[in-house]
Amino acid sequence: MAETISRALRDGAFEGEHAPALSIKDTIHTPLGSFVFNHILTQLTSNILAGKSQSRGVVLVALTRPPSFYAELLKNKGFDISLSSKWLRVLDCYSDPLGWKNKLMERGTVRNPYEETLLKTSLCKNLKELDKVLSSIVELGKEIVEEGKGRFAVAIDSVSEILRHSSLPSVARILSHLRSHDQVSCIFCLLHVDLHEAKVAATLEYLSTMHADVEPIVQRTNGQRSASEDLPMVEQCFKRGKFHVRFKRRNGRVRVMREELYVEGSSIKFKEISSEDGMTAQSLVPKVQFNLELSEKERLDRAKVVLPFEHQGTGRPIQIYDGRKSLNESEIEQQQASVEKPQTTEDSGRGEIIYFRDSDDEMPDSDEDPDDDLDI
Repeated sequence: MAETISRALRDGAFEGEHAPALSIKDTIHTPLGSFVFNHILTQLTSNILAGKSQSRGVVLVALTRPPSFYAELLKNKGFDISLSSKWLRVLDCYSDPLGWKNKLMERGTVRNPYEETLLKTSLCKNLKELDKVLSSIVELGKEIVEEGKGRFAVAIDSVSEILRHSSLPSVARILSHLRSHDQVSCIFCLLHVDLHEAKVAATLEYLSTMHADVEPIVQRTNGQRSASEDLPMVEQCFKRGKFHVRFKRRNGRVRVMREELYVEGSSIKFKEISSEDGMTAQSLVPKVQFNLELSEKERLDRAKVVLPFEHQGTGRPIQIYDGRKSLNESEIEQQQASVEKPQTTEDSGRGEIIYFRDSDDEMPDSDEDPDDDLDI
C-alpha cells in the first residue's frame, strides 16, 4: 500500500488536472506520522534520482525539524548530500518562524543564531505571512526545474505548526494554490489531528486525493484498565500501528486499503495485518442480540450449496449454463440425472441454485465489470 502511494506521487499530475495530494494524520496515541512522512520523502527522492518521477526535485517546508535533521536522514539512506542542490530545496520555518532571532542579531545580542547545513536552505522569518511563504515555495521550486521546464514536489512536515499562526481558510487557500500550480507535481503533508477541531481534518481530506490515518493496533477502552496495566499497550502503540489509506479515484469512487506498520530502527516497515490482530479486533466487538458469525452447521450448509456455474464432476462434459434453456428441458435433464444416479444420503442435504434467463434478448453473462466495483 505504501508503494501505491509512492507510485501516485511519482506519476504526478495529469495534463489539465490538479496535482495529487497526500495528507497523513496521526494522534498522540500512535505518533508515527513523522516516520510515514520521512518514508514517503525518501521514496520520492529515490524515484527522482532514478529519473522515474514526474517531478525533478522537492521543496521541503521544515516546521518541526531543523534542516540538519533531514540532511542526516537522507545521508543515512545513502543519498549524496553534496549533490542535493540539484534536487532539493529547504524552506526553513523551524529556526526562526517569527523572526525573533533575526531581531536579536540586528541588535547585536547574538552573532549567528542559525546552524549551518549542507542543504541549500531559505529562511522563513514570518510564518504568519502565508502569501510570502507561498511565493518562497514557488521560487525555490523554480530554482530546481530551471527556466520554467518540468515540475517539482512540495513536502510539508507539519500543517499543525502553520495552523498555530494562521487561520484554517488561509492554510486551505495556500494548499489549493499549490495543487493548481502548473509546475507542482505533487504535495504531501502531515497533520496531528488530535490538536485540532474536526473541521480541520475534514478540510484537509477534502483538498487531498489520498489521506492516510495512523491508528493504534488495539483501541483502548476507558475505565477498564489502570495506567500501569496500560503501559505495555502504550509502548506497543509507539512501535506499531494500523495504516489506513483512502484513495479518491478519478471516477469519484473511493478505494480503501489497510496495512500494519512497525518501527524498525529509525525507519518503518509495512506488512499485512496479522491474523492475531484480527482475532484481537474480533474480541473487542461489543455483544449484540444477533449472531455476527456463522455456526459450524451453517458453514456446512453453505458449503453444500451448488453454485450455478460450478462443475459438479458428474462425468459429463463441462457446460456453463447461460440461462437459455427452457424450464422443460431443465426438468427433463434433472429427471434423467436422477434416474442415472440415485440420490444418496450425502446428496439429499445439498442445495442448488437454478437460474433462468428472462428472455433470449439478454446478453450472455460474462466477467466484465462495467461499474468497476467488483474485484475480478
